[in-house]
Amino acid sequence: MPYTEPLKNVLFDVLITTYCLAVHMRIALHHVTEYLYDRAVALGPQIIRLCPAPHYRGYLLNYSMRVEPEGVDIRWSKDAFANQMAEVLFSGTTRFFRVIVDLTIDQQATEHTAPPLVSEAPPMPPAYEPPLIRELAPYRRTEPAGPQCQAYLRTIERGDLRTADFAVRMNQKLHQDIRYQIRTEHGVQTVEETLQKRSGSCRDSSWLLVQLLRHCGFAARFVSGYLIQLPSGAGAAESVAKSAVDPTELHAWCEVYLPNIGWTGLDPTSGLPADHSHVPLACAPDPAAAAPIEGQVEPCEVDFSYRIDLSAMNG
Repeated sequence: MPYTEPLKNVLFDVLITTYCLAVHMRIALHHVTEYLYDRAVALGPQIIRLCPAPHYRGYLLNYSMRVEPEGVDIRWSKDAFANQMAEVLFSGTTRFFRVIVDLTIDQQATEHTAPPLVSEAPPMPPAYEPPLIRELAPYRRTEPAGPQCQAYLRTIERGDLRTADFAVRMNQKLHQDIRYQIRTEHGVQTVEETLQKRSGSCRDSSWLLVQLLRHCGFAARFVSGYLIQLPSGAGAAESVAKSAVDPTELHAWCEVYLPNIGWTGLDPTSGLPADHSHVPLACAPDPAAAAPIEGQVEPCEVDFSYRIDLSAMNG
């Protein structure tokens, strides 16, 4: 989601109006993830988090997940952070592992979502009531601030801002300071690496934002999900059908817990709050616990690929 113009002096209650949809859309998504191995291998338990999270703002109309090879044992549950989680258990060996997800969502609900108002946000610094402090403890845990992190924190203007404005402006600042880069390597860069390089993938900048917000006293969590960039207007569905550009991708962003407002999404890749185009799949205190798919495999050569197909229909 490239945005070339920096956002300046935009209040949170103005930015948050991006939650409104111009057109009611019903969206069908087909997502295939495939791992091909150079030989028959034994797989340990695989954890799959590819079902929309409970706090997703739209309607989940239909959902199905299929795993190949067939004959595996799939056990659905919720993890400690209320994410829908499927544990896949294999027997024997296999030369491939494939996950096929089909879902249909209705985004009409986001048209009527009441936006948080900046007047509801208290001034800085953020203050949480004692019961919340205990509940939010995992989301306030900071990593030790290295030299790069300490130097960057000193550049952040705190001023006479409300908590919502402060969080939004920090999100904008990261968008301006950290160059987006497609990165295929596994894992997430450390805060120091991202600040040293001044570049990173969506997951790198999102983890950086999580840690910076925590160092400023906020509770924040890492989110993985789908980013569905649909055109607006009456011909949106037709535009999707004719587009040569894939409008959907796996993405990562941040959610911050604002006093008197609650969890609010911020996307440092765009510099904007998360809106109807963000479909959360998993939220956790750290990126590892929000990975879409994770598990163990014998040492081998792996060819990884995924494909997301999208169809849209105007409501």
